[in-house]
Amino acid sequence: MARLIYSAICSLDGYTNDKDGKFDWSVPDEEVHAFVNEHERTVGTYLYGSRLYEVMRYWETLDFAGESPVAIDYAEIWRAADKIVYSKSLQQVASARTRIERVFEPEAILQLKAEAKRDISVGGATLAASAIRAGLVDDLHLFMSPIVVGGGTRALPDDVRWELELVEQRRFGNGVVYVHYRTKA
Repeated sequence: MARLIYSAICSLDGYTNDKDGKFDWSVPDEEVHAFVNEHERTVGTYLYGSRLYEVMRYWETLDFAGESPVAIDYAEIWRAADKIVYSKSLQQVASARTRIERVFEPEAILQLKAEAKRDISVGGATLAASAIRAGLVDDLHLFMSPIVVGGGTRALPDDVRWELELVEQRRFGNGVVYVHYRTKA
């Protein structure tokens, strides 16, 4: 059975973007990005909300000229994976291997996990909150940036109790701290 992974870059106070929707402070440096790439290699399918998909589709059209090897590597990882975008308003997708679903259905995710040969990643705090509330997320990967933004979109939902065990941790040269938690059995 595939694992459902929620991975997010967040501020120390737990936000994926600030109150103005900005997340420029979260751009990973080469060291962090290379680490992310290694973790993303296990992912065969990305589940996105429409806002995160709009940001991530950048990787579909990235011109490799002048890009770092780490960025090119990530683009190749992203392009090779399937993508499911949950949106009631998006009419079409702008990337290969991508489809739209109108409603997030926990039963469909359970079936996807049972049938998938590779891990599944859920992205976007709102969509991830739905998956967390439904008890579907197996692993939590947080990259905490050394900044306090004071408000915005919370990386984790307020109204859930979720017992976890620490699997891995790492500190990077730029002050980012990575923690990997797994749902307690």
